[in-house]
This record gives sequence, C-alpha cells and structure tokens, in this order.
Amino acid sequence: MKIPPGTKAMIFAAGLGTRLKPFTNEHPKALAPVNGKTLLQRNIEYFASFGIREMIINVHHFPEQIIDLLHINNNFGCDIVISHEIEEPLETGGGLKKAGWYFEGSDLPFFVMNADILTNLDLEEIYGYHHSKIGLATLAVTNRKSSRSFLFDQDNLLCGWENNQTGEKKISRQNSPLNPLAFTCVHVISPAMLKMMHQEGKFSIIDTYLDLARTQSIYGFDHSNDIVVDVGKPESITIAENFFL
Repeated sequence: MKIPPGTKAMIFAAGLGTRLKPFTNEHPKALAPVNGKTLLQRNIEYFASFGIREMIINVHHFPEQIIDLLHINNNFGCDIVISHEIEEPLETGGGLKKAGWYFEGSDLPFFVMNADILTNLDLEEIYGYHHSKIGLATLAVTNRKSSRSFLFDQDNLLCGWENNQTGEKKISRQNSPLNPLAFTCVHVISPAMLKMMHQEGKFSIIDTYLDLARTQSIYGFDHSNDIVVDVGKPESITIAENFFL
C-alpha cells in the first residue's frame, strides 16, 4: 500500500548510547558512522525513500552535534523538527508523549523508529498491514535471538512480553499458544493512541503497549526475511557495514 502524502515519522535519538562507548563519550549514538554515513542520516534517507519527509527527532546527549549535522546538510532535504529533552532522556514512551503535539491534527498513522536500528523493511508493506488490521499500533518483529521478546497469539495480536535471560513475563491477554518475536523498533501508530498514554515523565513505550494490549488491538508484523541490525555496540558497526554500503 502506498504511504499517503503528509505521513510523518519520529526518530528516537536522545539515548545515552552506553553500549556504544567509547564513541558515545563524545558523540550521540545517532551519529555513529556506517560506511561514511551516520545512522541518523541513513534513517532520514530511509524514510524519505518512501516519501516520508516530515519528521521529528528527539535529542538529549550532545544535542548540538545532531542539530549542527542537520543544519549543515539542510535537513537532508526533509522538513525536520527537534524535540529537545533538556533535563534527561525521557525514554521511548516519554519521548513520544513529549513530541505528540507534532502528530496532532491528522488522522494518518505515523512511523516511529530508533536511530540505532538499520533495516531494509518495506515500510509500504507494514503500513498496508496496519491499515488492514485497524489496530492502535503495528510493531515490526522478526524471529531472531534477542534478550527480550514480545509474545503474540496466532492472529499476531500482542499478548505479552518476556525477558529471555531472566524468564520474567508480563501477560496482557491470556491467549495461547504464544509466539515470541523480537522487536525491530519500527512502529506504525494510529494518532488515537497518543491520548491513551497515561504514564508521565520518563517511561518505556513497551509498558504503554503492554497496558493497552489488555483492551486494545496491537499487532505484530513479521518481517523475518529482512535485514535488521541493532547498531548498539562497536562490533555491530562492522556487521552493519557488510549490509549497508
């Protein structure tokens, strides 16, 4: 399904990037280079390749470096707004809630992704899936090893979450059997969800999804045949460079 004109996106770039030290001792993780392009530039261009040119980017750690990069490169040809989390990074849920004003006034679903994720997921496919399901949100997921997994039923409906290292589980729906899938950190979100986010301040959007999944429909979109690289550690930059030239 073609993504409608006027569709917007958010890129999470406010995190401290502790796993990417020593680079993040002096830079934001979003500016880590992969074959001569920063992660942030790659994901801006990724959205733009699907016609999405209106974006908001949250910043906190060395924010001036991100702002300078965007200014020098004329926002890479896009219309970009900054959401500055001055006192502390608000995590994914708090960051989205602070930036929620950017998506007001439109009924179009919007995209969200982490700056340190690189993928060749077809955004038109997940957008079409989200449109067909009429849910609050659709989460890109794959069948890969991960420290944590979302749990879905046979209809790809979100039912819970599991920590694969400690065995901790959080169950929102008592459906069975449940299929564990790893989150790609790419979301399609209907604007109606913004008014349902009751947490305040600093919080994870994972908690929001698990709370809402008790009464609302949140789906997983399995794209296990695609490339997904979490560029969270120095060694993962080398892995990314093998896929993204």
